[in-house]
Amino acid sequence: MVVIGAGPQGLAAAAHLLERGLEPLVLEAGAGPAAAVREWSHVRLFSPWPELVDGAAARLLAPTGWTAPSSGYPTGGEWVERYLAPLAAVLAGRVRYEARVVGVSRRSRDRLVSAGRENQPFTVSVAGPAGEYRLEARAVIDASGTWAIPGPAGADGLPALGEAAAVELGLVSYRPPAPAEMAGLAGGHVVVVGSGHSAMTAVIELAGWARVTWVLRRGQVGDAVGGGASDALPQRGALGLRAKAAVEDGRVRPVTGFRTDQITMDGAGAVLVGQDGRRLDRADLVVVLTGFRPDLSFVSELRLDLDPVLQAPRELAPEIDPNVHSCGSVRPHGARELAQPEQGFFLVGMKSYGRAPTFLALTGYEQVRSVAAELAGDHEAAARIDLVLPETGVCGGSGVFDDPDATAAGCCGPSRATVELTVAPQGGSATRKKTRVRSA
Repeated sequence: MVVIGAGPQGLAAAAHLLERGLEPLVLEAGAGPAAAVREWSHVRLFSPWPELVDGAAARLLAPTGWTAPSSGYPTGGEWVERYLAPLAAVLAGRVRYEARVVGVSRRSRDRLVSAGRENQPFTVSVAGPAGEYRLEARAVIDASGTWAIPGPAGADGLPALGEAAAVELGLVSYRPPAPAEMAGLAGGHVVVVGSGHSAMTAVIELAGWARVTWVLRRGQVGDAVGGGASDALPQRGALGLRAKAAVEDGRVRPVTGFRTDQITMDGAGAVLVGQDGRRLDRADLVVVLTGFRPDLSFVSELRLDLDPVLQAPRELAPEIDPNVHSCGSVRPHGARELAQPEQGFFLVGMKSYGRAPTFLALTGYEQVRSVAAELAGDHEAAARIDLVLPETGVCGGSGVFDDPDATAAGCCGPSRATVELTVAPQGGSATRKKTRVRSA
């Protein structure tokens, strides 16, 4: 069983496969486990420790004397050092590093050939330090995530004119700045593009060092800051309240309804130009945090059934599409929703969400538990739901907030405010009632 990616879900998948008596081989492009998580090691997670440890992984670690952290909210670095790295060490030779998967297909069958296809093993092409080689596998679990392909600054989904050149000059970054990087920006001007939680984190942290302009495509800042105290994930709600406070006390200047068309150079800085002709002040750095996209290039020879909007498994997409859901719970799901026309191939983890933004580690652990059961032939266990998730639906979908006249759902986000930033009391998640509030 080949697992692509040694992140949280890939390692958990290996633990579940082993527990089922199946032999996994985890292929990781990075030099060590959880390479993507290490790139945001300074960022604190919303989920507490008990929701960040997979059950099968904990059982695999237990004989080593490892004890699961019981409380607190770790940073990405703490998650790696206290859990993911020990798990990878126990898996030992079953994890292969600097092994980048560059292609997956069926043996002797390209995408066009149907005859005998289901009886052929998967062929996995891998690039490593010693060159390229191939493996055969009965099943492939793609847990490679989406970190490698960040969204661009351009409002139409394409890089803005001049964006690539600005990246080459070090004026555009797609990662939350680390503390040392923020110190180097002291007294300068930083533009943050994006409305999600990564953008809020960057805005809050950078406000202590530099003058910050927060660029939002949405019509109002209140749409971006989330449900505050009403959020089922307290740390996520607190983040929204901190971002709101940073705007209200003047430490952060919001620019709303701004859709980036081009990035021009101005001396040693960059200037964002909107589709409506607006130009922002020259920035020492532009931090673009507009989400991520799945890399489907290396699975292009497989027959996949993906939603045309999200690039997520078609059965799962209606549950997570931000154009449909302004809020609400994403129900636990498993092998049935993740199954593809290629029997034995599954997308799991963040990659299974395609471009949707609201993935939780717990969701991924339930996915891989179900998938491992399915691959072991335990269809009853695969169909069973062993998880109750906190309410953490898509809050503030692009389909709502790109329309300045649209009303916002009030079940897990702020109600629509027409004058000033206001996080209204939660109206009850069960009703999903839409309201329009005029506040002054």
